[in-house]
Amino acid sequence: MKDSFTTSKTYFESQKHAVHGLISIIKNERNFRIQLVVAVFVVLLGILLEISHTAWIAVGFLIALVLIAEAFNSVIEALSDTISQEFRVNIKYAKDVSAGCVLVSAIASVVLGIIIFVPYLIPVLEELLTRI
Repeated sequence: MKDSFTTSKTYFESQKHAVHGLISIIKNERNFRIQLVVAVFVVLLGILLEISHTAWIAVGFLIALVLIAEAFNSVIEALSDTISQEFRVNIKYAKDVSAGCVLVSAIASVVLGIIIFVPYLIPVLEELLTRI
């Protein structure tokens, strides 16, 4: 009996599946869309403030960290719901831990984002205050 899922035969086929996965999570997961909007805002702020190359590396890593955590959380929730719709302690544990990982990554990103952006924002705010 042949499995309904087969491995990708070519590199481009596997990339097609990856793009389909990204499109699916953007369409289906509200929190992922929210994280994307925040990421776009952060990128625009970084461009506006002309942050350093090192800061861009950190910002890019933090954005990826949060989006990856959100994606894995969505996968764990989907697989858990497939296993059982009934309450199960282990499924609740898996869902709670994966949601906690998203929370930790988001909090770390906010804290590190403040550390990264505040030195760039202080001169801008000082300039604005001198004009008032």
